[in-house]
Amino acid sequence: MSDSSPLPPVRLHPEAELARAALSTPVLSRAARLARWAGSGTRVDAGGGLVDEQLPDAAGLLGLSGDDAAACASEAWRVAVDAGLVEIVDEDAGTVRAGAALARLTGGSPHDVLTVWLAALETIVADASVPDLDDLVDALDEGGQVDFSSLDWDPEAEADFLDGVLGNLYLLTVSEDGPGEAAVPLPALAASVIVPDGMGEPSNDVLEQVSDAMMRLDDQFRMLEPIGLVEYQPVDEALMADADEEPAAPVDDTDVSRYGMVRLTPLGVYGLRTRLLEAGVTAPAVGELVDKGADALLDGTAGFGQAAARAETEQWLARRESLAAARELLAAARGADAGAPLRRLRCQQALSLVGPEAEPALREVLDDPELGGLARVWLSERGAAEVPAPSPELVFWLTIDTVAAQLQAEGNSDELQALVEGLAEQHSGFFAAAWRVGHPATADVLEAMGRLHPDRKVAKEARKAAFKARSQQGS
Repeated sequence: MSDSSPLPPVRLHPEAELARAALSTPVLSRAARLARWAGSGTRVDAGGGLVDEQLPDAAGLLGLSGDDAAACASEAWRVAVDAGLVEIVDEDAGTVRAGAALARLTGGSPHDVLTVWLAALETIVADASVPDLDDLVDALDEGGQVDFSSLDWDPEAEADFLDGVLGNLYLLTVSEDGPGEAAVPLPALAASVIVPDGMGEPSNDVLEQVSDAMMRLDDQFRMLEPIGLVEYQPVDEALMADADEEPAAPVDDTDVSRYGMVRLTPLGVYGLRTRLLEAGVTAPAVGELVDKGADALLDGTAGFGQAAARAETEQWLARRESLAAARELLAAARGADAGAPLRRLRCQQALSLVGPEAEPALREVLDDPELGGLARVWLSERGAAEVPAPSPELVFWLTIDTVAAQLQAEGNSDELQALVEGLAEQHSGFFAAAWRVGHPATADVLEAMGRLHPDRKVAKEARKAAFKARSQQGS
């Protein structure tokens, strides 16, 4: 994802709720238990890991058993060290004590808890990019160092791959037209980072790459689930004929769930957004504009989807008295710059959420050439008395302004095409009059109408009107 393109705003769950979820994750709860257990008799090796002799006791404390009990205990200990829950007192002696983060975890604020969880998350994400332990052992050279060339593994590329997948999963989750909190099929997620944009039918080579990525992600999401980042339904092992064969991509939608399904948890959304912000990506959250002025609200929500813009505006209005808020919104909506039409549209949408006590603010701008039209709409919709009829010039100006705002907000959408067709049908002389409208966006709007209207004759009229409008602007 580009760090110059802001992502859709996300609706975060309350920090107290997220902190409770973090404390209940297997990875962090195990790390905290080991941190409380650690004392003067605990010994670590030169790398900070528990010495082998103490792993059985650590595993027993955590209630772990089986072949991977020692490995799970070792991972929990490493998380405790990396997250600051355990502090190494003397590296030479290998002694430890509880770290400052343990107190924040047990007695700190929800934000303190989430800070510790984020540190634990970084450890697990880093681990998820590392090859299987058996592969690492096989790749040891005579000096005991890992021969990465024999692994066909590029640590930086593998980390970038996982970051790209998690970034796409975040984008799918927060997009208004995405699956939201529903699970995403693993093949689709793998394809999102493998298949080039614009490719029609994927080649066999690309499909093999997607299949390989699916299996890498299957292992990685199994590791990321215990930290609370995702909920994951693994790939059905019955799909593989033998242990060395990768499953082919699904051939239809009926069996797609057997190929793995993943969804971000609310805690995972919080975690990935934090990582994106730290990487310099613009990742807004609903509620960030509540303490800012109306100008920041209208500009900030310009790129939001309808649902997110409404949620942000409702929070902004809840902190203000209706009449004062309406006056501030109207003042911020003025302007002749390129973004002004969309500001006025967002203003109109915000004003639809205020009560009748805002009426004086709307009456004050009835004679304003930029705001008089939307003021009349607001008053008429509420059945207000003595609303002056708009002049034909004001009607055309408001029409151009509305279409310009829709173009900026949605581009060439089906809804905008329907609006364009309706305007041309309702007003037989629309284009003959519209090119004279003294709105900065008149020519651009008429050109767009010519591009969008399916009737060639009407489209030609719109293009001619656009030419006249541009000539008038240049004269």
